[in-house]
Amino acid sequence: MQFQKGYIYHIYNQGNNRRKIFFNRGNYLFFVKKIRIYVKPFADILAWCLMPNHFHLMVLVNELELPVSIGSIGGRSIGVVSNNTDAKQAEKMRSFNHSIGIMLRSYSQAVNKQQKFTGKLIREKTKAECVNCLEKQKPSFYTVDGITRFTPVDPERQYPQICFEYIHNNPVKAGLVKKPEDWEFSSAADYAGLRNGTLINKETAYKYIIFPETGKQEQL
Repeated sequence: MQFQKGYIYHIYNQGNNRRKIFFNRGNYLFFVKKIRIYVKPFADILAWCLMPNHFHLMVLVNELELPVSIGSIGGRSIGVVSNNTDAKQAEKMRSFNHSIGIMLRSYSQAVNKQQKFTGKLIREKTKAECVNCLEKQKPSFYTVDGITRFTPVDPERQYPQICFEYIHNNPVKAGLVKKPEDWEFSSAADYAGLRNGTLINKETAYKYIIFPETGKQEQL
């Protein structure tokens, strides 16, 4: 994965051979904690959705690399990235790309132990598509089953909106719920005002996606 600071990316991956990666509610919540630890220090999370066999993240990248200090989580020593860590006191630097890899490996190890699995739980290559880069390349979510959904007038603004809606509508398309906000394991309930989750940055989402012209929150 290649990231550029200041751009919005759609990050996604799925189970190896498309098998399940979340087996109970605790697995979903555990993955959300991993996102807080390994993704949030580097980026504003604009949207997220965890499905039984895959996940989606939409983020605005703020940092490409951060210093790592040794902390403790659950009684275990762990390398913790922080925007407030003094680089001189940190033991090493960690890239955003590397941090995502650590997140997925640590989650996979825990679930493999839980399920008594061997081998890879999640596909090796995680995808990261820029949805507002100047190149204006068409992201994969734009075309579904070979069918072009619509022709954007301003891709730099409209692709993020399409991606935002696509991520939240995944559970509906899969027949898991009737409305996006009914799925517990996504940010749709937060935007619908049914939950006050702290994983997403609503202010950034309003600025770049929901009301990019005004950035006003009161319109929702």
